[in-house]
Amino acid sequence: MISFDDVALRRGTRLLFEGASFRIHPGQKVALTGRNGTGKSSLFSMLLRELETDNGTLQLPDSWVIAHVAQQTPDSDRSALDFTLDGDTELRELQNAIEQEKDGHRHAELLARYEVIDGYCAESRAAQLLNGLGFSPEQVMQPVNSFSGGWRMRLNLAQALMCRSDLLLLDEPTNHLDLDAVIWLEQYLRDYQGTLLLISHDRDFLDQVATHVLHIEQQGVVLYKGNYSTFEVTRSERLAQQQAAHEKQQAEIKHMRQFVERFRAKATKAKQAQSRLKALERMTLISSAHVDSPFHFSFAEPEKQPNPLLRLEQCSAGYGDKEILTTINLEIQQQQHIGLLGPNGAGKSTLIKLIAGTLAQTRGKRTLAQDCKIGYFAQHQLEQLHPQHSPFDHLRQLDAAISDQRARDFLGGFGFNGDRVYEKVAPFSGGEKARLALALIVYQKPNLLLLDEPTNHLDIEMRHALAQALQEFKGAMLIVSHDRFLMRATCDQLLLVDAGSVAPFDDDLDHYPAWIAARLQEQSAPESNRSNASQAQDRKDKKRKEAEQRKRLAPLKKLISQLEKQLDDLNRQKSAIEEQMAEPGIYDEENKERLKQLIADNSSIEQQIATAEESWMEKLEELEAETASQSA
Repeated sequence: MISFDDVALRRGTRLLFEGASFRIHPGQKVALTGRNGTGKSSLFSMLLRELETDNGTLQLPDSWVIAHVAQQTPDSDRSALDFTLDGDTELRELQNAIEQEKDGHRHAELLARYEVIDGYCAESRAAQLLNGLGFSPEQVMQPVNSFSGGWRMRLNLAQALMCRSDLLLLDEPTNHLDLDAVIWLEQYLRDYQGTLLLISHDRDFLDQVATHVLHIEQQGVVLYKGNYSTFEVTRSERLAQQQAAHEKQQAEIKHMRQFVERFRAKATKAKQAQSRLKALERMTLISSAHVDSPFHFSFAEPEKQPNPLLRLEQCSAGYGDKEILTTINLEIQQQQHIGLLGPNGAGKSTLIKLIAGTLAQTRGKRTLAQDCKIGYFAQHQLEQLHPQHSPFDHLRQLDAAISDQRARDFLGGFGFNGDRVYEKVAPFSGGEKARLALALIVYQKPNLLLLDEPTNHLDIEMRHALAQALQEFKGAMLIVSHDRFLMRATCDQLLLVDAGSVAPFDDDLDHYPAWIAARLQEQSAPESNRSNASQAQDRKDKKRKEAEQRKRLAPLKKLISQLEKQLDDLNRQKSAIEEQMAEPGIYDEENKERLKQLIADNSSIEQQIATAEESWMEKLEELEAETASQSA
């Protein structure tokens, strides 16, 4: 159990929170929420023993294994699979010990422990984690240093999940994931048996995973029971009660002060007046209800509204020799709000770039209306901000005539208040840079918005403000986002990007996980489970091809079967030897020669198994290649 008792924490002279007292029990999944800068990540650092409390006590079991996502990824040429396996430190320690151990009895004990921790299935478990996070089978074996920053963060997440932890700390795990990976991670965390503390600004994700919410607000910490939606309702009720109590108390204070001022000088009432003064001094003031909502902005109505805004006719696009989208036909009408769905790598961002004009089509025609004004938000927009310029400087570059006061008023809606307007962008956080990039787009009054994962780095309050602004936006919009709350709140049409095509998604967003599951099942299902219509169409050809394939592959299958039988025999021999080596008496002095022979036999059989397994894998890959080429 994690126990906080009257805990206070400061960073420098700044008080983050105080009086924090709560208990988190094993198996609970707790969402840690609060505005940026309230101390969420610092609380994680306390649990990792990187920070000490300034007051009070924090206790958690010394035996607990704690996993968290590293912020840096080493520039390594080791494979993604090996890097992920490193997350299970006991596994790696056992592998090294088994390899180096010379004592037969100790070697047997290590092997037994290795089996207990499911070491023989570790590679499969790591591969499943990587697959769930969007890595293709080819990428699993690629070196870590071949991946971009976002994919390296996925590797760090995979490594943390690989750890067989008692406590898992996840800080914004969905930031670099697409919707498919977010849905997979939800299921993984629901099944996780340990205790989870999670920082996230994705409402739907928190609703699916969290059993409790730990909220930091106004230098206090409150633990709520239930998911995020339940927390919002409970908190709003508490705030309403607090506000009512505050107003009642203020009325009482006003009445008491009026009484004191009126009767203080009268002898007959002096005692009562002094009593009221003392009561006022003793009174614990109830603060007014406060909701963290510093962001208030809206999109100006576009000056012109051509219709259609943009048309793609028989367009194809891709990178180099690889074609991602094929013969796309799409027309964007004024005021359409479109959400793009589709598997990882299907081409959602490619479509956005094609529409934006930052990626040229390889075939077809792209027609942009004369008065179409595109506002394009993508992650590279943050990199295009000038580090040595301030938010005011960036705004002045768009409008040289803008006054200081108007700039302050506009930027204030995005959380840049006071002197922050004139500070250099270089030290800004990712969230602040994202807000500034969004502000610059809003200021230009686009009539076509293209948003590619706009919520990365944005906190819940800013996401809510963005959702409200997009709901009111009078122009057209296309959005790719893993934040289903934002998609659900702002999109009136969904398009599915898959297998090189773009088509309407007829169901609602809540049915998309079922579509993903059905697609995966279809991909992994044998030919006999595919649609009856498809089977009926090529039944004769299929039977003929299968007969030819069986005849051609029969010798290869026979060899594979022989190798499998050989492996079974060798593994039985190995098990028999290990049973003998596990007998306590084998290590007595009189059995020394027999033990040496058993160790030699075991080593020989291990070499034979390795050789047979290598041959079996080669033949199996050959069979799969032949089968795949025949299917193609």
